Amino acid sequence: MKKRHEILFAQLECYRSYILAVLESVTLEEAEVIPKGFKNNIRWNLGHIYLDQYLWIQAVTKEKSGVPEPFNTWFGYGTSPADFTSETPSLEELKSLLKEQPALIKAEYGDRLEEEFPPTEMGMHTIEQVLIRTIFHEGMHLQAILDLKKCMKR
Repeated sequence: MKKRHEILFAQLECYRSYILAVLESVTLEEAEVIPKGFKNNIRWNLGHIYLDQYLWIQAVTKEKSGVPEPFNTWFGYGTSPADFTSETPSLEELKSLLKEQPALIKAEYGDRLEEEFPPTEMGMHTIEQVLIRTIFHEGMHLQAILDLKKCMKR
């Protein structure tokens, strides 16, 4: 694996560890709160982060990901906690999935990062480019989680 790819996966793992550390102080009840002015809660943000990486990899490779179909119903763009069912993963399940995901993506796609595909609507044509985009996206949702936590303390 090229040095830059090692660094990319190290960043993915580092940022994911930061999110998981932020969640250590989040209770089950807090994960469900939607403060005034917000559309989603912490649990939704976690499921969305998890789903987003697989959706973008799928968008570039055109290969089916291993994410169960209901994840898109619960955590896809434009969804909300109002779409949750009794089968929607719990806070603990999502934390576990998020913890495992970087290693799973590395194992599945680590040797394919530079493989060329037809470009997505954003012009991305490699898995490497997708992962850079999803790390940025993850940071946006980390900030949303931090904002949700701050509003709950008020």
